[in-house]
Amino acid sequence: MKKLLMSMFATLMLCAPAIALEGHHQEGKEAAAGQTVTVKGEVLDMACYIDHHAMGAKHADCAKTCIESGLPVGIKGEDGMTYLLIGEHKPINKQLIPYASKTITVKGKFVSRDGFNMIENVEIVK
Repeated sequence: MKKLLMSMFATLMLCAPAIALEGHHQEGKEAAAGQTVTVKGEVLDMACYIDHHAMGAKHADCAKTCIESGLPVGIKGEDGMTYLLIGEHKPINKQLIPYASKTITVKGKFVSRDGFNMIENVEIVK
């Protein structure tokens, strides 16, 4: 019986991340590829966010500089997901510089490829 319980516990621990991820997707937090989505969240410079989790008001000046210099820009959605933001087949950095480290709402086409979430054809919802 003890071996059976240990085996069940081990199986549960191995599957827990997949179950948690599956539940997140079922909550409607992630759209199907190609679907138009609206996301509210903080505008990030992706280089600093991925490198050392930099975000928030303390990082605003650096984020503006990085976004202005052409580094990738993204949004950390209220849904807990992080998305790379792309304009209509071009960077959208110039439009997003004033919003660095601020909360805004964007709308566009959701794409997920190789584990990266992206919103294409982004427009800022005002």
